[in-house]
Amino acid sequence: MTAKLQCVVLDCADVLELSRFYQSLVGGVVNQPDQRWSLGDDWATLHTDSGFVLAFQRVEDHRPPQWQDSAHPQQFHLDLAVEDLDRAEEDALERGATLLDGGDGKRSWRVFADPAGHPFCLVRD
Repeated sequence: MTAKLQCVVLDCADVLELSRFYQSLVGGVVNQPDQRWSLGDDWATLHTDSGFVLAFQRVEDHRPPQWQDSAHPQQFHLDLAVEDLDRAEEDALERGATLLDGGDGKRSWRVFADPAGHPFCLVRD
């Protein structure tokens, strides 16, 4: 069997808030009509300009992952390529991200959490 990746789904408390956060980082259309999904209070999508789809699923009592805590593991993370790492960090923080690991200034990536607590990395392209 060969499967085709349809989307990546992130659990969260507020599907519109998190979909709009990622839209502000990568572009695209929130809740674009698509026969594959029923949109509503518990489900939202982000069709990115590259064609990739992120989906957001509301979970009661969502408990966000905690960076470097095995009791609340990260479970997954996204790598987002950027040209200017410093400028992208500033932009992500202004949009509601939290810096988790800024590195030592020599690395080509930095680790953040989105507003729902999911880690993601900004990586120098």
